[in-house]
Amino acid sequence: MITVTNNISIDETEIHEIFVRASGPGGQNVNKVATTVQLRFDVANSRSLPEEVRKRLISLARSRITEVGILIIDARRFRTQGRNREDAIARLVELIRKAAQRPKIRRKTRPTLASKIRRLESKRRGAESKRVRGPVHDSDE
Repeated sequence: MITVTNNISIDETEIHEIFVRASGPGGQNVNKVATTVQLRFDVANSRSLPEEVRKRLISLARSRITEVGILIIDARRFRTQGRNREDAIARLVELIRKAAQRPKIRRKTRPTLASKIRRLESKRRGAESKRVRGPVHDSDE
């Protein structure tokens, strides 16, 4: 079990890993060893996620989820398979933690009287400075 939050844990059988040969760091081993980890997690059918977290996760990771609801994470940052595997799992856990946080509800507010007065006063000052910049009229005529 992978613990995400206090009340969310993912069963390791729900995570499928595929190891692939790929470009990136690795030197001479890059063409011999499959170090890139492609982690697949079925978000749509996961028993570990509550429904509201599942919906937020799908909207949060929209570009990385397939049409059938499988989240794909590619990890190729490191040279070793083990570190890439840890990186992929850490990224999955971080995504689920973000999805587990409820978004704050925005409450409409109205501007205060003082802020309205400040705004109108600054507009008056701006209009006055622009009026002064206008053409000069001779009063001798």
